[in-house]
Amino acid sequence: MNDKRYDLIVAGGGFAGTAAALAAAREGLKVLLFDKGNSLGGAAVNCLVNPFMPYWTLEPDDKRKYLSQGIFAEIIRKLDQMGAIKGETSFLDEYLKLLLMRMLREAGAELLFHSYLTGANVEGEKIKSVIVANKSGNLNIEADYFIDATGDGDLSVLCGCPYKLGRDGDELCQPMTLCFRLGNVDKQKYHEEKQEIQRLYKEYKKDGKIKNIREDVLAFDMPMDNGMIHFNSTRIVKRNPTDAFDITQAEIEAREQVFELFFFLKENFESFKNSEIIMTASQIGVRESRMIMGEYILTEEDLKKCVKFDDSIAVGNYDIDIHNPEGSGTSHYLFGPGEYYTIPYRCLTPQRINNLLVAGRCISSTHEAQASYRIMPICCCIGEAAGTAAAVAKLSNRDVKSIDVKRLQDKLEANGAVIR
Repeated sequence: MNDKRYDLIVAGGGFAGTAAALAAAREGLKVLLFDKGNSLGGAAVNCLVNPFMPYWTLEPDDKRKYLSQGIFAEIIRKLDQMGAIKGETSFLDEYLKLLLMRMLREAGAELLFHSYLTGANVEGEKIKSVIVANKSGNLNIEADYFIDATGDGDLSVLCGCPYKLGRDGDELCQPMTLCFRLGNVDKQKYHEEKQEIQRLYKEYKKDGKIKNIREDVLAFDMPMDNGMIHFNSTRIVKRNPTDAFDITQAEIEAREQVFELFFFLKENFESFKNSEIIMTASQIGVRESRMIMGEYILTEEDLKKCVKFDDSIAVGNYDIDIHNPEGSGTSHYLFGPGEYYTIPYRCLTPQRINNLLVAGRCISSTHEAQASYRIMPICCCIGEAAGTAAAVAKLSNRDVKSIDVKRLQDKLEANGAVIR
């Protein structure tokens, strides 16, 4: 048992949870952040999701207007000072782990790693405590407020909050992907062979020599000149990311795809003849699972119309990027220069529970809307808003659904966030 009590407990240490805990701790709250892993960074470090997708729009003079700011901008700036980011998007994940840990500790937030959420104690419309399992046993930890930044909405579901899974009709989610990295690649030759790689890959698929259903090879350079290439190119469909047996099968299928693609490259292209597999992610990446039903459901139409909500707490313009949940193909809806949408605070407030906020890709939305805001820069900004909202609630002694949203917005803007 744990005799400590907190103002705020954050479940999940990805970009959303880290930003939430950091924002609340900086407002003076006693914060605990727990995570199942051994570091902060979530998908960026556990699933090797890299690089950051673009988080800006272009103004009439072609200058960038940055949309994901506040804590995220601070992270980018500090990564740059460490020499750990290139082109404002491609980053070194080991440096990111260190940086986020230091930022949380400097703010006074308490960290608890290797801890799995197993239960929640709810009385009426409030969570009283959460139960986590770790080396100390089953810990019952109390707080006044809670933030679900698990990505899958695990805490919200344990509390009985309604949710949607995947797309309407069949509940299929966007594909899962196991990222991996190859080393000792001749990068100069690789860039010369890129088009031929795509052509031959499609030919192999047509002839049944490639089983991976993805339509092309998706790869990125890493921010160092050591012959390493990062691949985001496996594709697992029709598996439920919230079912343990399905996740296990997804990992098995994806690992076979990793080696299939590796040998395809090594055996057919000069640039990869001396390459080796350096690493696969410690867990498969999940693009989509549950969306917790909140006081407002963000829709595809809201995004396309670039709706500016009165209670906006974050903005975004990443394209509506839907990887086919059934097979090959990826659809895109691109926003034009200067176009961006807003995310209302009501998407962070789940139905049924009054001292809980959701942050990250599990906020209240449709399948189509989630395909845009799910990227790490936007999730970081949603997390900052959630942590700041928890502080506003605590300092005004209100539940999260009755806070002064104008006060929340003023605090976010004062801290450099872009919210409208």
